[in-house]
Amino acid sequence: MMTLPPKFQKWFAARGWRIHPHQQELLDCSSAPATLLIAPTGGGKTLAGFLPSLVELADGKHGGLHTLYISPLKALAADIRRNLARPIAEMGLPVRVEDRTGDTPQSRRRRQRADPPHILLTTPESLALLVSYPDASRIFAGLSRVIVDEIHALAESKRGDQLMLALARLGSLAPGMRRVGLSATVDDPQAIAAFLARHPQSCRIVRADPGPRPDIAMLTTAAPPPWAGGGGRHAIPEVLQAIRAHRTTLIFHNTRAQAELFFRDLWLANEDGLPIAIHHGSLSREARERVEAAMAEGKLRAVVCTGSLDLGIDWGDVDLVIQIGAPKNIKRLVQRIGRAGHRYNAPSRALLVPANQWEVIECQAALQAVLENDLDGEERGPGGLDVLCQHILITACAGPFDADHLYAEIRTAGPYANLARADFDACLEFCATGGYALRAYDRWQRLIRRDGLWQLRDPRAARDIRMNIGTITESEMVRVRWQNRLGGQPLGEIEESFAATLAPGDTFLIGGQIVRHVGLREMVLEVAPAPGREPRIAVYSGTKFATSTQLSDRILRLLNDCPETLPEHAARWVALQARRSRLPRPGRLLVETFPVEGRPHVCVYGFMGRNAQQTLGLLLTKRMEELGLDPLGFVAADHATLIWGLNEVSDPAQLFDPDALRDGLEGWLIGNAVMKRTFRSVALVAGLIARNHAGARKSGRQATFSSDILYDTLCRYDPDHLLLRITRDEAMRGLVDFARIETRLAAIGNRIDHVALDRVSPFAAPLLLEHGRVPVHGAGRERVLAETAARLMAQAGLD
Repeated sequence: MMTLPPKFQKWFAARGWRIHPHQQELLDCSSAPATLLIAPTGGGKTLAGFLPSLVELADGKHGGLHTLYISPLKALAADIRRNLARPIAEMGLPVRVEDRTGDTPQSRRRRQRADPPHILLTTPESLALLVSYPDASRIFAGLSRVIVDEIHALAESKRGDQLMLALARLGSLAPGMRRVGLSATVDDPQAIAAFLARHPQSCRIVRADPGPRPDIAMLTTAAPPPWAGGGGRHAIPEVLQAIRAHRTTLIFHNTRAQAELFFRDLWLANEDGLPIAIHHGSLSREARERVEAAMAEGKLRAVVCTGSLDLGIDWGDVDLVIQIGAPKNIKRLVQRIGRAGHRYNAPSRALLVPANQWEVIECQAALQAVLENDLDGEERGPGGLDVLCQHILITACAGPFDADHLYAEIRTAGPYANLARADFDACLEFCATGGYALRAYDRWQRLIRRDGLWQLRDPRAARDIRMNIGTITESEMVRVRWQNRLGGQPLGEIEESFAATLAPGDTFLIGGQIVRHVGLREMVLEVAPAPGREPRIAVYSGTKFATSTQLSDRILRLLNDCPETLPEHAARWVALQARRSRLPRPGRLLVETFPVEGRPHVCVYGFMGRNAQQTLGLLLTKRMEELGLDPLGFVAADHATLIWGLNEVSDPAQLFDPDALRDGLEGWLIGNAVMKRTFRSVALVAGLIARNHAGARKSGRQATFSSDILYDTLCRYDPDHLLLRITRDEAMRGLVDFARIETRLAAIGNRIDHVALDRVSPFAAPLLLEHGRVPVHGAGRERVLAETAARLMAQAGLD
């Protein structure tokens, strides 16, 4: 065992602390090539990650960069720097710590490259930028350790692919580099170990004592949740009561728009004038930092927030978390619950607030999963080839490279361990020429091979490549600021598509304030205060979660095995469904048919998540068109799809032929906006389209216009182009989630429970109230129009 130096022992003792077993274990295995620490929030996992580095640096003999810390959030890096400053100062350690993110001034970034600190705190994007410089080998020559915080969050996205490719590069620049992953919510430790380590079998997995079970319950409200929609505003009186009873409360929402609406109503009901704030990713950095500072100082009683506060930042004295709306994912809920207390061996306290009646069932299933520590997680696919294309260009920015050596290096990155040479060569060819249909254009002739090494054709291209590093391709945002006579200070961002619908004088919510549109100038929207007016709501896309497969399965088991554990009003609803129709069952598909106002309806309980249920609606209505059933429209929720039309469905089984559904999807996708939107994202990541240029930035409309032209060109002249292949794979797996449909239908087989009813069922009724109805423009609509026209003409005597 490695013993803590006396200086460290005294520091621990002065605080009345004892080193935790998992912190000691990370010290003991500090020389291991890779270590994954799974420890609960508040369990000191960040200190455990840094402790070996601080001990190694305590003698002052190491010059240059020793430890690299990587966080998915810029704010988390800044928070870690503040937390490290105290032990370093109190022990008098000769250690310099700095952060480097998109908010770091350019002058400091240049200095950090010339004179790196001992510990550098950064993000995947900033690391990718650092390894793109020719002097990367000097910067990272002495690198000893890399700490990846909240590794589970990075493993679920392209940002994780980009990070692991950068670590593969660092592994070549600093062969002795050791890797450490930190997380509180890992459902499959072996999969995360394979993601983190160059050789998964060499990764040591350290598990801390999970501590006490969280104190979690559903909030009891005087007003029952609405049957559909919601947002949790029915619970505001009880939420305010909970805020009064606690020191600091975090109130999580799944979307930014819901957070804005809830915050406004909460503020209007806040007659006590409690200090309450809002925090989400579309607010300005200045606004977020003000809220974070006030939280850290204990000046706020509550913060309405989104995923911007999901991860491991220790904000002040938070002792209650409230989740508004069903969490959709158990890992996310556990992560959010961990914000409360943030102390080892002290239970976190949390309340769930279902936004509608169906979410009462989902929240109960989620609550049981948390208490049983049953985390969910989808199987991770291989690393993205569009990210690989970007990495090849980044590598070229640093200098000439050998293709064989680069391929071998890339295969040491967990997501790319099984990368086929043919796929690597296709990415290299794309980076060099743009592909078959684009090779005639100079702008995509970026790499050239000389003396057996690949390099940039024009070294000046490195600047544009660096300006477009990153894998986050959210909807284009427009900055919002007060008009100049009010100081011109930034408020945040709204989606460009929403800004385009605004006219001068229109009002909307941002940061809990109602503002009035004054003018749009050079992608900046100027606003003025508009207190007391009824606002439009900014269309923040944020992240639209779908219920996980594991949580959906739990809901099915809950309905069938223990509905009595539900609140009384929900249990009565479930019992009524069982009497009048049938309950959905695991391993089977429930399909109900019934009339509503003379129109035949069919309800399919797939429990596949919102994206898949939406796709299922598109495919089933297309199949109904082929069968002459004349569908008129559908609406989808996480658990079911409701379709209406002109003809009754007497045999639902004919709708679910897997081959017919796949053919229908591929035909629908070819010219669909979903594919074009996916292609735009892929093209931005791969470097086919540059969003940023020196002195200018393309608007979202310009980037979309460029990508649409390229998509149509490639579909016509090069249908097997690499980026089209990536686009098809991503659209099938991501936006439309067809893989989930195929998996569910394969498990069900022909086990379809068809229940023909004379009226709408209890479970289907709320779907009639859902927003987001999708009309079907087909034979059914033409028939309705023809019948309406004939009836009107007859009434006018013109038949």
